[in-house]
Amino acid sequence: MLAATQAGWWENFERALLLRDSNTLWVVLGVLALGIASGTVGAFLVLRRRALTADAISHATLPGIAVAFILMIGIGLTGKSLSGLLLGAYIAGMLAMVVMVLIRRTTRLQDDAAIGIVLSVFFGLGICLLSFIQQMPTGNAAGLETFIFGKAATMLSADAQLIGVTSLVVIIIVALFFKELGALCFDESWAAARGWSVTALDFLLTGLVAMVTVLAIQSVGMVLAIALLIIPASTALLWSRRLVVVVVVSAAGGGFSAWLGAMVSASIPRMPTGPVIVLVCAVLFFLSLLVGRTGVLQRWLSRRTLSRRVDRQHLLRACWEVHEQRGDGPIGFDVLLARRSW
Repeated sequence: MLAATQAGWWENFERALLLRDSNTLWVVLGVLALGIASGTVGAFLVLRRRALTADAISHATLPGIAVAFILMIGIGLTGKSLSGLLLGAYIAGMLAMVVMVLIRRTTRLQDDAAIGIVLSVFFGLGICLLSFIQQMPTGNAAGLETFIFGKAATMLSADAQLIGVTSLVVIIIVALFFKELGALCFDESWAAARGWSVTALDFLLTGLVAMVTVLAIQSVGMVLAIALLIIPASTALLWSRRLVVVVVVSAAGGGFSAWLGAMVSASIPRMPTGPVIVLVCAVLFFLSLLVGRTGVLQRWLSRRTLSRRVDRQHLLRACWEVHEQRGDGPIGFDVLLARRSW
């Protein structure tokens, strides 16, 4: 029974790997583009120490999705157009960002309080709007709940193309403003002294985060969208401290995690794609945490090497002290042990 199950799993995995199904092809291409774009933007987001901003934006997209659905129903459309729903989500995400900035600048509240307020209020409003849609005579919210947890298996060719084009735009913008965004993350005072608007760059970075977050809710959902932005970037920081390397490794890690997660999800029946992608990201992170350049193993080896070097210096010092006191001649182990207990 187990052998038959394993054979069936491997057959499904091989079928997905060779992209024999058209639906699998679009899902893989869509999440691959999304993973690369998320890793690229997420590197700057983590370096900017604004990781929870993505969480607030992702939860704030729910009322935008609901309002876009209501408006499309009102003008006689079906209400399930992905481009219209994503546009509403993007507008809501940008509005949430503006509200967070206003709270930080007009009150004494810190970033965590502003993020908590915006996240809870917008998400609560979205849940209420979904309940209202269910009670509309012409409205049917069936399918809108999938934006909360994601459902990449329903991705069509048009959806994958939209995600691919938008991801390409995000990557191009990052490439054009790479130096400015890097200065914003490492030394915003120096960036301001160069004449660059720190506020405009901050809005640009948050706008890119909102675009990627809106794209992610189709595949991994708004609850897990933050994972694609944060985990690959955090993994890259365990391997290098150079900005270019971190961005490239983060993008590669995000793309690989999305691809492998889609492969595994397509191989196991009724296995959701979004959570599997996040789990693959987590596995890569913990492996990097163990064996990365700044991981646990490397730090332990560095401490061990330093400890042995210090012990060797203390031993030589003890030998020299004994030699100064007793003159020439062999030095016994018992004499050194009295001076150095180890």
